[in-house]
Amino acid sequence: MFVLESFVSKYVTKREKSMFSVDIERNKELLRNKIKGKTVLVIGGAGSIGSSFIRAILPFKPATLVVVDTNENALAELTRDLRSTKGMYVPEDYVTYPMDFASPVFEKMFRNRGGFNIVGNFSAHKHVRSEKDIYSVEALLQNNVLHAKLLLDLLSEYPPEEYFCVSTDKAANPVNIMGASKRIMEDVIFSYSDKFPVKTARFANVAFSNGSLPAGFISRIQKLQPLSAPSDVRRYFVSPEESGQICLLSCILGENRAIFFPKLEEAQMMTFDGIAKNLLEEHGYEVLECDSDEEAIEKAEDLKAGSSKYPVHFSVSDTSGEKPFEEFVTDTEIADYNRFTSLGVITGKAIPNKGGLEKLFVELNEVFDKAETTKEEVVAIMKDYLPNFEHIETGKSLDSKM
Repeated sequence: MFVLESFVSKYVTKREKSMFSVDIERNKELLRNKIKGKTVLVIGGAGSIGSSFIRAILPFKPATLVVVDTNENALAELTRDLRSTKGMYVPEDYVTYPMDFASPVFEKMFRNRGGFNIVGNFSAHKHVRSEKDIYSVEALLQNNVLHAKLLLDLLSEYPPEEYFCVSTDKAANPVNIMGASKRIMEDVIFSYSDKFPVKTARFANVAFSNGSLPAGFISRIQKLQPLSAPSDVRRYFVSPEESGQICLLSCILGENRAIFFPKLEEAQMMTFDGIAKNLLEEHGYEVLECDSDEEAIEKAEDLKAGSSKYPVHFSVSDTSGEKPFEEFVTDTEIADYNRFTSLGVITGKAIPNKGGLEKLFVELNEVFDKAETTKEEVVAIMKDYLPNFEHIETGKSLDSKM
């Protein structure tokens, strides 16, 4: 029987247990003291990383858990999963709300609750494909940057003991709008660090997370559809469990303006075509490489007749914003590799220039208020704020591929 967790452990992370288990165990008492009896708000908590964070924090017995997400169905499944897990602690004050964190009803709920001790924000546009056109770009920047500021303004009225907002490895020397938006987001949250402690984490792809290419492989196999993947893109991977744990450690143990990242070596990078091949072989198929999407689609018809040869199309990446490999730390950042066994921590980050951020907010709002604007205008504004933003534009989107 195919077990996804076992597959990830064997072929993707190549770790039998979580790389953060030692650091969790060593800091268990401190984590318990900082979490037990506290009120916790998790925004975007029905997603892959947010829900993993919830599973990581619940064993330390917070008094309250409020989960906010726009995906109503995923919230229902989260509750079913938590309630069905043997030994899982769920506080009596556990509530899920299908709402937008930038909405008036969220603000009403938040104020009536009087704020929360611990706040984790996992609501984010995470896909490079989100820069396909100006409308997608605006939605991405509203969620990742502008609405994040609105949340921080609200939090300032009820300062939490800990605030965490997830970043990405793509924020280091960004080449796509999504990565640049998260790099700006780091500055946005750090600009509030004089009001309450803020932390973040840059980490690798979460193996088989919702909406990811590997998760798509499973859906394609279930539907007997061909697989497509880049052959030249290498990525770091962590398991879903590890994604929640790195966020927990950063949120609770991180110092103000700390950026956590996993200690992964370049040799641990995986390619998507390699994952696809292993996945098909685990399902009992022989990989049949095709020269185009069209050929793979045509040959997939044979699967319905019982063929054991599974058509795939692996090709060199040619879409906008794709980086051949990922990195966690830039040349201008200082990292502490000694505090944790499996984590590095970027330290010494200064409070960003608030005037520069305000100028950025004004410019973004002005360009989005126009009846018509272009992706190029937005990229120019972002480059003005982030001089090292080297946007890769090819004119092609991932939506043009299988």
